[in-house]
Amino acid sequence: QVQLVESGGGSVQAGGSLRLSCTVSGSTSKSTCMGWFRQAPGKAREGVAKIWSGCVNTYYDGSVKGRFTISQDNAKTTVYLQMNSLEPEDTAMYYCATQSLGSGSYCYWSDFGYWGQGTQVTVSS
Repeated sequence: QVQLVESGGGSVQAGGSLRLSCTVSGSTSKSTCMGWFRQAPGKAREGVAKIWSGCVNTYYDGSVKGRFTISQDNAKTTVYLQMNSLEPEDTAMYYCATQSLGSGSYCYWSDFGYWGQGTQVTVSS
C-alpha cells in the first residue's frame, strides 16, 4: 500500500518561513505526480502546488505563486514545500498526495488517489 507522511508544520509569525516534507513508501509506479493541498476550517480543500514529469513540470495556485516552491529529492521518495512570506491566510491543514501517471501524461488536480494524514500550519499576525 502507498503511504505518505507529512512533517514540518508548526506555528510561525506573518512573514516567516516553513518547509514541509512528505515521505512516500510502497509505490510501484515509475511515473508519478506529487502534490500539496490545504484545507482551512469551514473551507473547501484546495490544491497548492504539484510536480511531475521528472521534476520538469510544476504548477502553483495563484495565491502562493512566488512565495512557495515545490521540489523533490533525487530518489523521488520525498517531496518538499518551501513556504516563504507566510500570511495568516495560509493557515490550514496541509496534505501531501500522489497519483500514478502514464508516460507523458498531464497531472490533474482531481486524480490524486493517495493522501497523507496532514500537518498543521498556523500563521499569526
